[in-house]
Amino acid sequence: MSQNNAMDRTIKDTSILEEYNINWTQKLGAGISGPVRVCVKKTTQERFALKILVDRPKARNEVRLHMLCAAHPNIVQIIDVYANSVQFPHESSPRARLLIVMEMMEGGELFHRISQHRHFTEKQASQVTKQIALAIKHCHSLNIAHRDLKPENLLFKDNSLDAPVKLCDFGFAKIDQGDLMTPQFTPYYVAPQVLEAQRRHQKEKFGIIPTSPTPYTYNKNCDLWSLGVIIYVMLCGYPPFYSKHHSRTIPKDMRKKIMTGSFEFPEEEWSQISEMAKDIVRKLLKVKPEERLTIEGVLDHPWLNSTEALDNILPSAQMMMDKAVVAGIQQAHAEQLANMRIQDLKVNLKPLNIVNNPILRKRKLLGTRPKDNVYIQDPENETEDSNVALEKLRDVIAQCILPQEGENEDEKLNEVVLEAWQYNKDCKLLRDTLQSFSWNGRGFSDKVDRLKLAEIVKQVIEEQTNSPEDSQLFRAVAQRWPSHRFPPTAHRILG
Repeated sequence: MSQNNAMDRTIKDTSILEEYNINWTQKLGAGISGPVRVCVKKTTQERFALKILVDRPKARNEVRLHMLCAAHPNIVQIIDVYANSVQFPHESSPRARLLIVMEMMEGGELFHRISQHRHFTEKQASQVTKQIALAIKHCHSLNIAHRDLKPENLLFKDNSLDAPVKLCDFGFAKIDQGDLMTPQFTPYYVAPQVLEAQRRHQKEKFGIIPTSPTPYTYNKNCDLWSLGVIIYVMLCGYPPFYSKHHSRTIPKDMRKKIMTGSFEFPEEEWSQISEMAKDIVRKLLKVKPEERLTIEGVLDHPWLNSTEALDNILPSAQMMMDKAVVAGIQQAHAEQLANMRIQDLKVNLKPLNIVNNPILRKRKLLGTRPKDNVYIQDPENETEDSNVALEKLRDVIAQCILPQEGENEDEKLNEVVLEAWQYNKDCKLLRDTLQSFSWNGRGFSDKVDRLKLAEIVKQVIEEQTNSPEDSQLFRAVAQRWPSHRFPPTAHRILG
C-alpha cells in the first residue's frame, strides 16, 4: 500500500463535531494557511489545536509528511484528521476542507519564550538547540526536508521550565530525492543554495536558458543552514544576515551576505559567549553544503554535550523584550510568506456580467456541492462583524488600485486603512504589513507602494476567510468605479 493510500485511510469522513466542540472565536495564531483555532474533545474535555486547510493535493501532502514525522517527542503530534465540508462567513457554499487536530502547545513560540526569561543562559540555548536538532534528524532520516525552519515554527509544550520544544508547520516540507527545486524560504533563514535555485528559476521564467544541462537542485542541508541562523539569533538577539532596507524581496546587500557567508560576532554581545557556540554557528553557516556540519555533526558537537556550566546570561532575552526588535526580525517572514501566497492563491476572476449570471452561479454551486454531505457552518453571530471587517479591507484595496483623483489621496488612504485596522486588530499579518509600510497608528509616515499594499491586503482577506478572494472584491471595486473600465493596475489585483 502506498503512503498516500495509507494516509487516506487515516482521514475520517465523519463530522468532526461528533467528537469535538470547536471554539470559532479563539484563535491561537495564524500560519501560512490561515488561523489555528481551539477545539475540545467531548469525552475528555481536553483542549487541542485545530488547523483547517482547503482540501487539495498540497494540503494532503502537508498532512502526509507531518504524519510521517509526528512520531517523535520534538515534533507536534497530529491527533485526528477529518475531511469535512466547512462554510465560513462570506462563502456562498461549503468547501471541502481538511481539519487537522493537533496537540495543544501552551508554551508559545521560541522568541516569546526567550523574552519571558530574563536570565536565559547559554546552557538553555544549547539544550533547545539539541531538541531542534533531534527533530531535524528525525525528518531527515525519513528523507524529508522541512524547508521553513524558523522560530515561529518552534513551540514549547507548556510553560514549565523543562517543557520540550517541538517543530510544527509542514506546509513547505518535501521528500528530498535530490531534486528539491522550488525555492520556498523565509528571508532571514534562507540558505545560499535556495537563493541560487530562486535566481535560476527567475531566469527561466523570463526565457533565459540556463547554461547547465541539468536543473539546479538543493537538499536537506538547507535546514541545517536555517538552524545555524536560529542558534545565532538565540545567542545574541539579532540575525547574522540583515539589511538596512526592508522590502518584500531580499535586498541585494542581504543576498550578497548570504551568498558569501559574510557575518560577524560583534564584541558587545558576543564577548561572554563561548567559543564552542561560535564554532557551531561557523560550521553551520558554510556556503558550500558539503562543508556544512551534518545533523550528526551537530548532535556530536561539544557545545551540545559540554559539561561546562555555560551559565552566562545571554543578551538575546533583553533584546527580544523590545517588541520593535522582534517585529523587525519577523517582519521579513510575514512579507515573504505573503508573497508566496500571492502566487499560490492567484485567482482569475470572470467578467462581472458572467459572475452575476444566476444560471451559471447555480451550476457552479451544484458542481462544488460536497459529496460527503458533512456540513460545518461558522456560528452566525460572527457574521455581521466579519462582514464589516472584510468590507473595510476591500475598501483599502479599492483605494489602492483605482485612479487617484485629487490632492487628498494620501489622506483618503489613511482614512480607509485606519477603519480597516480598527476592525481587524487581531490580524497579525495585517499588523506586520502595516508596520512594514511605516504605519504609525494614524497614517503612513512614508510614501506607500499602493499595489504591493493591495496585494498583501488581498491575502489578509483570504487568510480571514480561509479561501481565495472571489467576485465580492470585484463588486466592491466596481461600486467605487461604476464604469467597470478598470485601469491596467487593477487587473493585477483582480486577476
